[in-house]
Amino acid sequence: MKLQESPIKSQTSRKIILQTPQDDHRPVYISGNFNDWATQDSRFQMNKIAEGKYEFTFPSDEKFQGELIYKFTKGDWSEVEIDRYGNKTPNRHWKDDQITRIEKVAKWRKNWLPYRPSQLPKIHLISEEFEIPQLNKTRKIWALLPHDYETSDQNYPVLYLHDAQNLFNEKSAFNWQIDKKLAVMSDYGIGKIIIIAIEHAESERIQEYNFGRTILGVGHGKKYIRFITDTLKPFVDQTFRTKPEREFTGIGGSSMGGLVSIFSGLIYPEVFGKLMVFSPSLWVIPKIKLSFLDFFEPQETRLYLYAGGDESETMVKHVSKLRNRLLKRESLQGIMKIRLSINEQGKHNEVYWSDEFPKAIEWLFFSDKPE
Repeated sequence: MKLQESPIKSQTSRKIILQTPQDDHRPVYISGNFNDWATQDSRFQMNKIAEGKYEFTFPSDEKFQGELIYKFTKGDWSEVEIDRYGNKTPNRHWKDDQITRIEKVAKWRKNWLPYRPSQLPKIHLISEEFEIPQLNKTRKIWALLPHDYETSDQNYPVLYLHDAQNLFNEKSAFNWQIDKKLAVMSDYGIGKIIIIAIEHAESERIQEYNFGRTILGVGHGKKYIRFITDTLKPFVDQTFRTKPEREFTGIGGSSMGGLVSIFSGLIYPEVFGKLMVFSPSLWVIPKIKLSFLDFFEPQETRLYLYAGGDESETMVKHVSKLRNRLLKRESLQGIMKIRLSINEQGKHNEVYWSDEFPKAIEWLFFSDKPE
């Protein structure tokens, strides 16, 4: 007796049509449960068919037949869809059997903005002339506290940042806008943190951030780091509700500030467990030796390392080489976690460091992803 074959269930291709009144030159991507929420996946770039109108047809594979969970972005979470009031939107769900779905996006973020003023951190001037006994100087230092610090009883992780003049000063031509980025992060529940912002030494900035003997001469970086570890951090931990342990303490900066941050973490692993290093000036130590690490007891450390492809001919090469050397070092294997972020269009300026800031904060302090 011949058995009757069951009919093969045909699989249909599902199409999304997107309408957005606020359009620009940036392409639109779909990120979702079907591509591990990648934000710039060329396989899921929508086709622009008219101004403010896009479409995308999913493959007819079986994995696209079930529930689709997704969001639209302009290529990054810093450029994700938002509602008409500037608020975040929930994930979209496609559960029904309809073949075509029409979606609408009112607005898009651009470099993480806009933000809600109510979520802005409280900016507290610690001192106009905080004493630096290690360098026989004084310096202006700020604290950026979570927006609800005064009504909360929580303790918070702390990130020490260099070049405070360029972090949130509206009058500066170079501005990371970290206060606004922290406000957006608060909305997304990425986490709350205290930022300690240390102003640089103006004309003596390079000398202060320069570590040891380099092609720029002899720097004062060792004394500057000792100031943070021995003088500033104890004061901060006594003054504010911090989590003082190393696993909740970070240091970071860009350019020369990135360079001194690397050494801060490598030489004082008992103090800093998180390192945020953007576009470090590794060119001043082209043959950086890591043998000094043999004198220190390494501890589990997370290093967020960023570089732009349009900064210089050597930037990406230098940071990639540093990452590889650290990961290959026997004493650091298994305990040094490094996330290397490369923006091929990135230039050596605050616009790109500003965009990278929330990503670095999230991975360093509020994520358990290894890389």
